[in-house]
Amino acid sequence: MTQHAFKPTAIAFAAALTHALALPVAAQTTPAADAEQLVEEVFVIGKRRAYQGNFDDLEKPSADQVIGEDLLREAGAINLNDALDLSASVARQNNFGGLWNAFSVRGFAGDINLPSGFLVNGFNAGRGFAGPRDLAGIEAVEVLKGPRSALFGRGEPGGTVNLITKRPQFETGGDFRATYGRWDQLRFEGDVQTTAGTNDELGLRLVAFREDADSFRDTVETERMGFYPSFTWDVSEATSVTYEMEYTEQEIPFDRGVAYSEAHGFTPRKTFVGEPGDGPIETEVLGHQLEAQHNFSESWSLLAGLGYRDTNFEGSASETNFGGRQTYFLDGQTLSRFFRYREFESDYFVARAEVAGEFNTGSLRHRLLVGADYDRFELNWFIQRYRPGWFPADTDINTLDPAAYLFLDVFNPAYGQSPQPVPGPNTNRDEDLKGLGFYIQDQIDLTDRLQVRLGLRWDDFEQDLTNLRAVPATTATTSDDRVSPQFGVVYQVSDGISLYAAYGEGFRQQAGSDYQGDQFDPNITESAEVGLKLDAAQLSAEVSGSVTLSLFQVDQSNFLVNDDRPEAVAVGWFSRTAGEARSRGFEVDADLAFASGFSLWLSYAYTDAEFTNSNLEADWGARIEKGDQLINSPKHQVNLQVSQSFEVGGIPAQVGAGLQHTDKRQGFTAFDFNLPSYTTARFFGQIAPTDQFAVRLDLDNAFDETYYTNSYADVWVEPGAPRRYRVTASYSF
Repeated sequence: MTQHAFKPTAIAFAAALTHALALPVAAQTTPAADAEQLVEEVFVIGKRRAYQGNFDDLEKPSADQVIGEDLLREAGAINLNDALDLSASVARQNNFGGLWNAFSVRGFAGDINLPSGFLVNGFNAGRGFAGPRDLAGIEAVEVLKGPRSALFGRGEPGGTVNLITKRPQFETGGDFRATYGRWDQLRFEGDVQTTAGTNDELGLRLVAFREDADSFRDTVETERMGFYPSFTWDVSEATSVTYEMEYTEQEIPFDRGVAYSEAHGFTPRKTFVGEPGDGPIETEVLGHQLEAQHNFSESWSLLAGLGYRDTNFEGSASETNFGGRQTYFLDGQTLSRFFRYREFESDYFVARAEVAGEFNTGSLRHRLLVGADYDRFELNWFIQRYRPGWFPADTDINTLDPAAYLFLDVFNPAYGQSPQPVPGPNTNRDEDLKGLGFYIQDQIDLTDRLQVRLGLRWDDFEQDLTNLRAVPATTATTSDDRVSPQFGVVYQVSDGISLYAAYGEGFRQQAGSDYQGDQFDPNITESAEVGLKLDAAQLSAEVSGSVTLSLFQVDQSNFLVNDDRPEAVAVGWFSRTAGEARSRGFEVDADLAFASGFSLWLSYAYTDAEFTNSNLEADWGARIEKGDQLINSPKHQVNLQVSQSFEVGGIPAQVGAGLQHTDKRQGFTAFDFNLPSYTTARFFGQIAPTDQFAVRLDLDNAFDETYYTNSYADVWVEPGAPRRYRVTASYSF
């Protein structure tokens, strides 16, 4: 980031820290002993979530972020990408034509051919082909930085994202929201809950949404709907059962964004480079989660759960060609394309059980988690493809057959000029990944101020890979096991300040196989970090919230690169696990609230993510040199959100603003193409004439910045949206 880009953020942060007016919150007036008891009731006696343990934030040896519902509203976030933009540690990755969520944490992403894995209430629910995740039904988004395989199991390299859903609160009420925005966006949301039973022991909640919208991209229209019912049954004072369902349908055109040529620049951001006649991609997901909690005592509890998720993805798309098949590089006007039909399916099942509690050995206090989980992830990939041939760089474009290359004039697009091609066989395979894991974590109070955390997880996993194109079909079965340790130490300097250090190892299974048909070795991550945490409510009665500063290093090995060994080249194009990379940086995260109604969210990250050895890139065979930056990983990224609540003639109101800055990024691995840096600003205002009714205006990208959020290559670049407005009316009861 340039100096002038960061300076306003630093000034705003300093001003916020010196803001003098604040109201104390309940936690501020709670004595330390009572606060500890309150934490016990929340995490052990009350409903708790898997893998969380019984700790307040100052006791955790990690730099986690919790993005709550109020902040999501203030930021105008309606999907997971919007929410994750609030964390500077997270960067957008290639999102497969807008069809799924893809992100990196601290510079590292997962498999580019699958959506990024995320958790829902601790379940691995981001896997599969369900389309981008809407935030309807989501109470908060957690960014859990660093590898968590000592508890969570197989996960993404740089960290874990966990979504906390809206569950029954044993009350009657709800709210409805209606939004109209630019490009004919029309969105409806509802959230209603009530109780039932003789003693109101059954809590019921129903969340649903529907959205239809055009786009700043010509001809691009989307339709989405979701339905998320849940219930909690308090069987007794000690036992409860919760069930949740997830059902979502989406119709989204496959949109590869814009293309870039060094000689001709970017294609117009409004031009859709696909074919409207191909129709949208249709995605569907049906998921179930069932959890049971039993409290044996005030100190010990059992949490067990089952999850099942079925996803489907089907449709056709005309997509931008690469390199020697791309005519835009010749004349800066005519885009050539190829065609694919896809049908993907996935089934995901997980079971888990965990015991949590505490005990003493002499003067040492132990807080223990012991658990086991099993998951099975089944994938089916079916792809048919039509692709035109290569041509020499000095080719006269007029000699090429427009129908063969599916030409499109990017400045004056006329769709439907070429007949839809007949695709041929490309991919047809089944993949079945199974994993069984056991984990244990013990956090020990050595003194009143010093705690250590010891964690260990053992995993055994197996992969069956079936090539259905082969005659007869062939299946390769491989297996492996892995131990993932975790260590942390926390020193509480005072009631409101703690220092921590942590080390952890993690791994991620990798889809596919090498040239011999064997499963790839897992992707391995080693992470170390140190940090400082401040609990503002413990330090001053004038402010509530937290500040975290952290330094980190993450080393990754065994990621996939091209296998250029002669024995592999002789039988085709394959990958091998020989790549290595490292990410270093520091982060500043602040979430503060003041008495005057002023609030501030600041997230800043410096991330230097680079390759640490030289190899051939897996997809293109181009040379990756040691020191090259990882794709879509900005060195500097910052998100700032501020808001002020006040009254106008006795009517509650709120105004706010947000700023997002993302540094330039590598846009095409192993090639000389960078996405430019950008800074966008947004404003919002809300007024509530009654206790039940409110009206809100959001203005995104207020200064109409032209920017690009992520890319896979120079011909697949996602443009950001121009200035847009949204008006939302809400009614609560």
